[in-house]
Amino acid sequence: MQSTIQVIRIEPSKGWVALQLQELWAYRELLYFLIWRDVMVRYKQTALGAAWAIIQPVFTMLVFSVFFGRLGKIPSDGIPYPIFTYAALVPWTFFSQGLSQASNSLVGSANLIKKVYFPRLCVPIAAVTSGLIDFAIAFTVLIGMMLYYGIVPGVKVIWLPVMLLLTLITSLGVSLWLSALNVHFRDVRHIIPFLTQLWLFATPIAYPSSLLSDPWRTLYSINPMVGVVEGFRWALLGADTAPGPMVIVSFLAALAILVSGIFYFRRLEKTFADVV
Repeated sequence: MQSTIQVIRIEPSKGWVALQLQELWAYRELLYFLIWRDVMVRYKQTALGAAWAIIQPVFTMLVFSVFFGRLGKIPSDGIPYPIFTYAALVPWTFFSQGLSQASNSLVGSANLIKKVYFPRLCVPIAAVTSGLIDFAIAFTVLIGMMLYYGIVPGVKVIWLPVMLLLTLITSLGVSLWLSALNVHFRDVRHIIPFLTQLWLFATPIAYPSSLLSDPWRTLYSINPMVGVVEGFRWALLGADTAPGPMVIVSFLAALAILVSGIFYFRRLEKTFADVV
């Protein structure tokens, strides 16, 4: 009786590789534990714990309110300046924290990446999505401020999950690019704080995008965070300026960043264990 021997030949991939996103579903339990690990590590041995999730946006709001709102007399589309700024800082903090955590996530998980195989996409995805806990905590403060100022959201609030999805897509797309680059070029982690600071002032957080006229205003929303910030204000605070075309342009820009980021990440993925 002859026995058949199955031979499996493993060869390195060449050029652009398939996304194989079904692997992420197969490793969903690992993704869950990576998210849980990131949440636990973030506030481990901190005196204030989860309070840090609101300290940064609240203090930034106070600084902006004093210097840009009171002293600079920056307009705020008829909305009280503190809540005008804070409604933008909540999604911005989620975006910037995701960018900061995810960009260095592969280097921080070097020991895990060198020892076992799993879809490397799990690492930056976990770093970004773990920020949703902080977003929820900071959002409760926003609800409290809306009650204080007597602002009741209308039916437009149903678009809020869409704006949160846009924030998630933008953060994940940029993070995939930067995390893959950071494995090969450690200069990236020094660039990220500078990039985040520039991006903050390029986004209408301390000022309204209505200072620009069309078509420049729509062109301005190539920065995906413009659509996010204006969308949040429109959905929650009832801002007069409907951000429809801006959100569409921001969505298209964010999708382009995400899709190109996934392909670039997958192209470099095979080198991570050797270089990291």
